[in-house]
Amino acid sequence: MSLRERASTIVNGFSSTFWIANTLELFERLAYYGSKAVLTVFLATKVGLEKEAGFLAGLFNAVLYALPIVAGVFVDKYGFKRTLMVCFAIFCVGYFLIGLAGMEYGQVIVETVGKRNYVIGVLLLTAVGGSLIKPCIVGTVAKTSKPGAQALGFSIYYTLVNLGGAIGPIIAFYVRQDLGIEFVLVMSSITSFLLFFGAWFFFKEPDGEVGEKKTFAKVFSDMVLVFANIKFMSFLLIFSGFWMMFWQVFYTLPFYATKVLHYEAFEFLETVDAWTIILITIPVTAFVSKWKPVVAIIIGFTIASASWIVIGAGGTILFTIIGIMLFALGEATQAPRFYEYVSSLAPKGQVGTFMGFAFLPVAIGSFTAGILSDWLRSSYLDTDPAMMWYTLSGIGLTSTALMIVYNLVVKKSN
Repeated sequence: MSLRERASTIVNGFSSTFWIANTLELFERLAYYGSKAVLTVFLATKVGLEKEAGFLAGLFNAVLYALPIVAGVFVDKYGFKRTLMVCFAIFCVGYFLIGLAGMEYGQVIVETVGKRNYVIGVLLLTAVGGSLIKPCIVGTVAKTSKPGAQALGFSIYYTLVNLGGAIGPIIAFYVRQDLGIEFVLVMSSITSFLLFFGAWFFFKEPDGEVGEKKTFAKVFSDMVLVFANIKFMSFLLIFSGFWMMFWQVFYTLPFYATKVLHYEAFEFLETVDAWTIILITIPVTAFVSKWKPVVAIIIGFTIASASWIVIGAGGTILFTIIGIMLFALGEATQAPRFYEYVSSLAPKGQVGTFMGFAFLPVAIGSFTAGILSDWLRSSYLDTDPAMMWYTLSGIGLTSTALMIVYNLVVKKSN
């Protein structure tokens, strides 16, 4: 496609609702990653739940990424606009209540309920709201992209998601420095409040139908179908190892940056992955386009696993940045081919059902990453911090080996 043709597609290939939805997604991701950048540090240092900060952050993310499978039912029943407004309303309340756990005048409520119980309750509330946005935005992108422009539409969506992930933590740093870490959550709450009115006034319900309408009975039957497919579930479980590594950027790296590297602006380090992804995804995708999907996944896993050795062996800010950039290279190598491979594993006529569960490794990886982070910090942060990253690399390389074995077994069975 020539530059002129691509420009024409961008101008004419999408309705105004497409751009509104993606703008909402950009600022929602900004709020999400801004809060995510400081969440474990906030829970550990401000709320006082140091030993389980990773577990709680992992639980939040696991629920947020697991529930979109069910959330699609509400989108089908109530429409995109209403569901988006409910999502932003819950986000607005949820982020504020999380921040309240670190504020002096919120301690009466927190202590009455119990610090741990309160945090779990408000994290789960916020995660439920967050689970609603993915089927809304992805569905809107599909509905509002004209024929021939969907691939570009999802590329724009993916780029804006990463842009929000890159900008959010930077804003969080300045808010934390000027106002306090709890006000990062307040910032996310205010952003969600404005997004609620943005969706109310500007978002229009997209026309047309994409896919089948789901019911809770249909979702349950899909779960049974997917969970009964041993080959598919094995792949998802092995692939969750990648996300166990990825989430350490938010769960473990902030503590390493401040306590070992003595670098207080840990939020800037958290943005390196997103900025790198934005810069290299297109050329890397073009470079690996002729590789088999499973080969790209295995090589991406290998590169991502090796990145932690660089961080551990280097022990400096520079090597940490290089390591995260290397991890992003591994991510960019495998990410575009992941969904292609998932679709190839689905039985004939069930591709849509199986693709709906593609976020499951994110949920599994996030939950286990939180538990792993707490263990890594308590075991090595004060005594042998490099061992945290070597251990993480070992987990990644084990996942890589399992992926190779899995591929050989699948080839043999076929």
